[in-house]
Amino acid sequence: MVASIREGYAFTEPSIVLGAAVGEDGEAVVPDAVVRLPLGSMNRHGLVAGATGTGKTVTLQVLAEQLSDAGVPVFLADVKGDLTGLATPAAGGGRIEERMGSLAQEWTGTAYPVELLNLGGHGVGAPVRATVTDFGPTLLSKVLRLNKTQESSLGLVFHWADQQGLALLDLKDLQAVIQHLVSDEGRGDLKNLGGLAKSTAGVILRELVALSAAGGDDFFGEPEFDTADLMRTTPEGKGVISCLELPGVQDKPVLFSTFLMWLLADLFQDLPEVGNPDKPGLVFFFDEAHLLFDDASEAFLDSVEQAVRLIRSKGVGVFFVTQTPTDVPDSVLAQLGNRVQHALRAHTPNDAKALRATVSTYPTSGYDLAEVLTSLRTGEAIVTVLSEKGAPTPVARTMLRAPQGQIGPSEQAVLEELQAGSSLAGKYSAAVDRESAYELLAARLQAVEEDRAAEETATTDDDRGRSSGSSRSSRSSRSSREDDSLVERVVGSTAFRSMLRSAGTVIGREITRSLFGTGRRRRR
Repeated sequence: MVASIREGYAFTEPSIVLGAAVGEDGEAVVPDAVVRLPLGSMNRHGLVAGATGTGKTVTLQVLAEQLSDAGVPVFLADVKGDLTGLATPAAGGGRIEERMGSLAQEWTGTAYPVELLNLGGHGVGAPVRATVTDFGPTLLSKVLRLNKTQESSLGLVFHWADQQGLALLDLKDLQAVIQHLVSDEGRGDLKNLGGLAKSTAGVILRELVALSAAGGDDFFGEPEFDTADLMRTTPEGKGVISCLELPGVQDKPVLFSTFLMWLLADLFQDLPEVGNPDKPGLVFFFDEAHLLFDDASEAFLDSVEQAVRLIRSKGVGVFFVTQTPTDVPDSVLAQLGNRVQHALRAHTPNDAKALRATVSTYPTSGYDLAEVLTSLRTGEAIVTVLSEKGAPTPVARTMLRAPQGQIGPSEQAVLEELQAGSSLAGKYSAAVDRESAYELLAARLQAVEEDRAAEETATTDDDRGRSSGSSRSSRSSRSSREDDSLVERVVGSTAFRSMLRSAGTVIGREITRSLFGTGRRRRR
């Protein structure tokens, strides 16, 4: 078995070193049976799974560090706040020295280039925001937990706003559009598109209020994060590790998992086709992946599957990180060719069922995987990856190497230094609230009220003219002056100027919808 592992992982192309095989006795490490992952296979996607406390986070560090060394940018979702240790060199000694000695592999404590990000200002680093328009109705429906009918209605609202040139930048913009479409003034605007039921609008509005109260106002708005900023390298050629801190929003799991999917969908829209490059342009680690799939609609799952399948040709590798492979739908799991499976528990009937399902997803091997997966030590994993030719490698029980960055969070002084030196802080720190749907609809309403007031004034003047027996020419002259006055008021009103700007937006703006209904924005 060790001989087949030695041969199966002897790649000639540049690779990431995961560790070395554990001998058939389950104890001794075989240093010359090195377990690797080819860089060229990393856009074939992967899975890092295992029970809590088995070493998934450390595995993420090992992967991220070597990708950075190879000049590949990395995106990490840091749910617990542990991954900032990448910016601090590990001290070495102790268990690290013992582990690396048994692996007979080189090791040097290293600080890696880390860019700290956060969701909408909750934490250290540059805020990541998205406009409601670009987030799109499908992903937003997932956040709002809408049913199929409500999701369809929300899509209709987005469509109408696009056609009217009403930019949906933040939540109050979307609320204003929905309120307009069910008001007396706007009820007929969707007549030819199927209409919007008041009951459905009420549900969506209530969920939007709840999302706003839960911090959604911070996440949706401008300046919107440009996903091109995830694909940077240092002057020395190292890939920048973008670390999105999420501890501040742990109580909003659906929001942050869906936000990660928005980032992925946005990357898909912006990147060109590159086929099968020698190394990926970006590797995206999707932590707490089960949150994305919980209670997801069939249409949403289809979109996720399609995004994962197609983004490979854009040179982006996606690694889902979760507790068991059964957390990921079969249609998505089938596309994850690289597997690092840490220990699983079998304490309950559900655990036992998940264990059997996990075993069935691996190639045939000489291991009794049901037994091995429950007996793996911390820092060990069952590994199989795709070779340079796209074939699965032999299943290997692997002792994983130690990360060269610090395990656990960096000190506050290091975080402050990273933030002070960030090239993105000035670009995204200050929120912007420019004219959008909320302001435009308010201006239109004001214009309608002004028109009504002018009509009432004109009617009153006409009645007075008739009762006083004024000549027809006198009434005509007065009416003409009143019409001129009305035109001047309308043309000079804020509403009219806003409507002109809105019309210009429609003419000059390209609105497209892709996998998740996200809108492609014009990069500035």
